[in-house]
Amino acid sequence: MSSRIPPLLRIRSPLIRFSKSLRTNPTRPHSTTSSVDQTEISHFANLASTWWDPHGSSRLLHLMNPIRLSFIQRCILKGSPIPATSSTRTYTEKLDPTVAVQDADNPQKLCFLDIGCGGGILTEALARLPSTESVVAIDPSKEVLSVALEHARQDPMLTGSKLRYINTTIEQLPKELEGQRNQFDVVTLMEVIEHVPRPSSFLRTTMEHVRPGGWLVLSTIARTWASFLTTKFVAEDILGIVPRGTHDWNKYINAEELGEFFKETGGWGDVLVMGCVYVPGFGWREVRGGERVGNYFFGVRRGLGEGVGGR
Repeated sequence: MSSRIPPLLRIRSPLIRFSKSLRTNPTRPHSTTSSVDQTEISHFANLASTWWDPHGSSRLLHLMNPIRLSFIQRCILKGSPIPATSSTRTYTEKLDPTVAVQDADNPQKLCFLDIGCGGGILTEALARLPSTESVVAIDPSKEVLSVALEHARQDPMLTGSKLRYINTTIEQLPKELEGQRNQFDVVTLMEVIEHVPRPSSFLRTTMEHVRPGGWLVLSTIARTWASFLTTKFVAEDILGIVPRGTHDWNKYINAEELGEFFKETGGWGDVLVMGCVYVPGFGWREVRGGERVGNYFFGVRRGLGEGVGGR
């Protein structure tokens, strides 16, 4: 049995490890330190060939896609990431976010940046939304990105300027987009942050690509005993529904830690959090308070002031 219950003394937030550097140099220039962990890249490259198999190694990601889209649209409806228009509708619990965002009468056209896009499961779904103007999707793995490119070619709707894949890291993205749009209405980090070695630096670099009034939307896993049991011991070792070695429990980040990070950074607000759980036979379901147990979504809106962190 490969999973070993981590000692209590090792429970330490990955964000806290880098909080000192954030406090001492909060306005540092664009980071040149890579967020890439080659072990992680190799792991996912080995899964590339089955990425679009709905019953393969990425099965849980395919099943998660509807709830991903629902949360992204919920964030957008809470506060439009572009200047509000007379037809912009305010989110209420009774409103179907999918219908509202895709309403043909809604003139908003959004530009997305999908970081760590993998084989493009979420990327393609975003590109197909009527409210989408364009999607730029990046991933550091050539093997995985080749799968995304090949799959996108099968849909004529995804050709041209609507969807662009780039084999790069977030640190190198400005070079790739030189002279082009480098800030986006919505930036997504789905199941990504728990796989990077320096999450604080990674987040700050990512935040530079969110336009004022735009949203940063991510999903990850809380660092709890319950998440260790479900995501490592049960999912990887017992049921095998997640490839072994996919997750490192020590890299998990709690929702309150993310909230504190953005609060200390300054210039960010309108935080939305939604817990979710995978129910065999039924798929992913929203669970109130689930962010304190395991998987969750976290959305935060950038203020309308200039600069990241209130600069």
